[in-house]
Amino acid sequence: MPTPSSTDEVAVLTGAYTPDSGGDGAGIAALRLAPATGHLADDTGVPPLPVSGASFLAAHPSLDVVYSTNETDPGTVSALVRHGGGQLSPLGGPLSSGGANPCHLTVHPDGGWLLTANYGSDTAPGSVAVHRLDADGRPVELTDVAVHEGAGPVAGRQEGSHAHQVLVDPAGRYVLATDLGADAVFTYRLDTRAGTLERTAVNQLRPGSGPRHLTFAPGGELVFSADELSSTVTCHRYDAGTGTLTRLSSLPATAVRNVTNQPGGIVASPCGRFVWVTNRGADTVAAFRVTGTALEPIDEIPAGGTWPRGLTYAHDHLLVANQHSGTLVALRVLDDGALRQAGPAMSVPSVVCALAL
Repeated sequence: MPTPSSTDEVAVLTGAYTPDSGGDGAGIAALRLAPATGHLADDTGVPPLPVSGASFLAAHPSLDVVYSTNETDPGTVSALVRHGGGQLSPLGGPLSSGGANPCHLTVHPDGGWLLTANYGSDTAPGSVAVHRLDADGRPVELTDVAVHEGAGPVAGRQEGSHAHQVLVDPAGRYVLATDLGADAVFTYRLDTRAGTLERTAVNQLRPGSGPRHLTFAPGGELVFSADELSSTVTCHRYDAGTGTLTRLSSLPATAVRNVTNQPGGIVASPCGRFVWVTNRGADTVAAFRVTGTALEPIDEIPAGGTWPRGLTYAHDHLLVANQHSGTLVALRVLDDGALRQAGPAMSVPSVVCALAL
């Protein structure tokens, strides 16, 4: 994808909880980001699309197709095609996600498979689902569901497994799935002919940490986790040959005291020198410098709203989705990794994620 010039605008899609999924958002809305200023504006030429429970969005690597979770019980996933001018229309589905409350998804780098993390419910365990995609990017078949097991010590949150993210490692060899309820990262191989998952490892993390999301440093040697239940950020060494993680160091996700805090999104910089995390409770975004195999706090600023959940890197900015205040904010990334709010917050009711295209 070409890098925009200082005068180009970047298309941004936001996902939000809708009234039938516990929010008051419109579903998927279209905005524009001006990289030169960090200002956000509604894309008035693209009407919102009422996708239920659009809690996470992902783009196809080579087609103008976007995928959305429909975070309901039972869960579904939707595919949308982007037309000239940015308009969206359904591309088949929604299809069953094979579980309850899907909260994250990604497309395999070969473009042939959609991978979805089902958070689960009181009666359904967390799981990872695989859908076959046809030549147009349309999900056509649910080919596998890998069910997680396990629990943790935090009452009310870890009585069972809760898959929270699924991603493919930088080498494209393994599929990793975080599980907040089991304090684990499950490693799989994807059979790209049959669309089935073979579990190869269970990386057990610190009890009660509640790993929510991972982000890889460029090159894939280090991976960082946002630990929702312990309010920490952890640096792990990643073995690309086995798909296993080794914990190296952890530190608090926020310096704000006397609040109950739950880290949300986590992003590593393209240069590999910095990591950023949203803090729900402290309502901040914290910046860390990668120093060898550890992280060093360097900055922490207000998130521009309350309950910052999704975090997206987009052309030297971080897009912060503040769920409870219903605001999307662009933070400019400075040369030293520190952050500054670039422009006024945009009103996007119940926003939880953003996707820069």
